[in-house]
Amino acid sequence: MKRIFYGWWMVGAGCGLQFLQGTLLLQAFGAYVAVLRDDRGWSKTELAGAAALHQVEAAILGPLLGWFLDRFGARGVIHAGVLVMGAGFMLLSMTDSLLGFYGAFLVVAVGSSLFGFFPLNVALIHWFERSRARALSSMQLGLALGGLAVPLVALSLASFGWRATAFASGLIVIAAGFPLARVIRNKPENYGETVDGIRATVSSRAFVADAEPKESTRDFTAREALRTPAFWLLSLGHGFALFVVSAVSVHAITHMKEGLGYSIEQASLVITLQTLFQIGGIGIGWWIGDRFSKRLLSAACMLGHMAGLLCLTYANAYAGATGALVIGYAALHGTAWGLRGPFMQAIRADYFGRSAIGMILGLSFMILVIGQIGGPMIAGVLADATGDYRAGFTTLALLAGLGSAFFLLARRPARPRSAIA
Repeated sequence: MKRIFYGWWMVGAGCGLQFLQGTLLLQAFGAYVAVLRDDRGWSKTELAGAAALHQVEAAILGPLLGWFLDRFGARGVIHAGVLVMGAGFMLLSMTDSLLGFYGAFLVVAVGSSLFGFFPLNVALIHWFERSRARALSSMQLGLALGGLAVPLVALSLASFGWRATAFASGLIVIAAGFPLARVIRNKPENYGETVDGIRATVSSRAFVADAEPKESTRDFTAREALRTPAFWLLSLGHGFALFVVSAVSVHAITHMKEGLGYSIEQASLVITLQTLFQIGGIGIGWWIGDRFSKRLLSAACMLGHMAGLLCLTYANAYAGATGALVIGYAALHGTAWGLRGPFMQAIRADYFGRSAIGMILGLSFMILVIGQIGGPMIAGVLADATGDYRAGFTTLALLAGLGSAFFLLARRPARPRSAIA
């Protein structure tokens, strides 16, 4: 029987780790926001500040974490992240003040960064080249599946309260995360393996769409990547996408509760529907991501983010069409997110190579933070000022549409020449 390439076992473990994050934190944070707003009386801006704190931490940690991943690998980092995130949830369950909430959430955020998509993507990029988009899309399926479990988190919040739910989340992260983290390995060469499991002498790069020959060229260093327009354009495009993704993750449930009259459970079902479309988008990316231009596909997805958020924003403006527009939001935003998300790391690895990919991704966080912080904060501040999310969501939707241009302009840079021709 043909042996399964070990990289695919890592994909499965990464999918499980992403599922934990998606279920208990990333997809569920909006439900916590709605519950904490009622229970503690904190404003939308104050609660959005926690999400902003998460992104500031990720931006500060990014370059250092990238350097560490390039030098020492992802395995140890991911193990540490599981423990830190689990402990952070337990601290969160004990907090009584806004400052204490920020402190506990910062611990959760650090743990999330240490075993989140960044180190997992770096680990898989080193194991895959020919099937890179397929592998990263498969791993991201875990994050999408986490959205399917959001109604369970919402039910727990309603039945047992946010403190018990947070404490249980910490236990689940540690109990389930450690076995999964043990599957992750560093570079395949350290274990007698090769990229993609291919042992032929021909480089696997020959199979990557639009790849140029490796003869007389080499991977980019982080400093060389910074000098290319592609690095900045890809980072800006990714950051503008996150204006919508981050704002929706924090505020969509609250908007549906306060603006559309949905219960938290009903709003969570919309997130579940969005997740089903996200899974569909991941499936499309799995099928076409290694065959077609990731850059052009990403540009098209930005228009999907824009149209989807506009549907959600104006869902109550047309009598009898609210349900259809909410479904349109779930379909457009979910599909665009699922299709585009895995491409963000894959396209950088295609452009700049694997040698310094950790540092390159880490440095890009310094730009991504604009969208990650700006999305929730713009939506929250304008909602507090105007009484609803219409102005904030419209602004963010238009920014996502503008971001499409960055991907259209982000053409592949020429590879540096190697010392030996």
